[in-house]
Amino acid sequence: MPPESRTLNPPMRAVIHDSYGRAHKLKIEDIARPTCGPDEVLVAVHSVSVNPYDWHNMTGTPLPVRLSGGLWRPKESRLGVDVAGVVEGVGTNVSRFKVGDKVFGFADGCFAEFVCAKANELTEMPDNMSFDEASAVPVAALTALQGLAKHGGVTADQHVLINGASGGVGTFAVQIAKSLGAQVTGVCGPTNGDMVKSLGADQVIDYTKADFTQNRDAYDVVLDNMGNKTMSGYKNCLKPGGKLVVVGGRKGVVLGPVAHMLKALLAFKFGSYQAAVFIADRLEEDMAKITELLASGALKPVIDQTYPFEQIRDAIAHLETGRARGKIIVQLVG
Repeated sequence: MPPESRTLNPPMRAVIHDSYGRAHKLKIEDIARPTCGPDEVLVAVHSVSVNPYDWHNMTGTPLPVRLSGGLWRPKESRLGVDVAGVVEGVGTNVSRFKVGDKVFGFADGCFAEFVCAKANELTEMPDNMSFDEASAVPVAALTALQGLAKHGGVTADQHVLINGASGGVGTFAVQIAKSLGAQVTGVCGPTNGDMVKSLGADQVIDYTKADFTQNRDAYDVVLDNMGNKTMSGYKNCLKPGGKLVVVGGRKGVVLGPVAHMLKALLAFKFGSYQAAVFIADRLEEDMAKITELLASGALKPVIDQTYPFEQIRDAIAHLETGRARGKIIVQLVG
């Protein structure tokens, strides 16, 4: 039965945030299952992953988040975007999925037992993946792919540096850059070097021992997940005509990573160097490319830690430390 035709929806557990703040303010409550529209799919959620995107919406920082999300309190009480689960029902206009299909992708408000998702923002799971692995993929892998291929224009003859190679986006970026045929250097802490090397990095720089910006004219593209270097430093390590692609930056109440992005655009406006800043688009064709890489084994998620649903506050607090190796997963079905 299509979910939109149901008149009585049974309850489900969901994470609720009705005020801005840290993870301890989140509540798990019983609410009604969602009713999906004709172009949507009802997903029984098995696993989700947490992202900086969720943290920003939870805390209401930086301040531009509140311009669209609610000035004094969040307009939307639900969190979560990365999901993997099983199709429970399909809308009347949906033909690509059927009940029982294993899917992953984007679903706003997916920190819950059930969620409605747009059919064009879901993809069928490859057979070689678990729900935990699939839920780790959407935001981070899409950001890495679009940062490297679309905004970085990476080609097989180039040398790419990934600043923050052991994080969620970084672990995908190392593998995707290798799939594009590039030479890859990963920057990470001393305990993560072997892991980044195992993902395919040709060289690894321990940021506690060396500063990659001192490698003059070394890189065609720098994918920056950290925002922890000066603009002159980035220019120094880029080859003439090289490009800085900014994915993230430091936290802050007023502008947060936006400040680093604006600095990059202004500093690289003139001269031979280029800069690009972006927020990943939920493009169906890009998710198809990622799914191909996953199915072939050329791309594999790195999972730092898995939490049960009841400990989702701990999962987000762990994300806040900025020290996760790869992705943090929350299981709703073990």
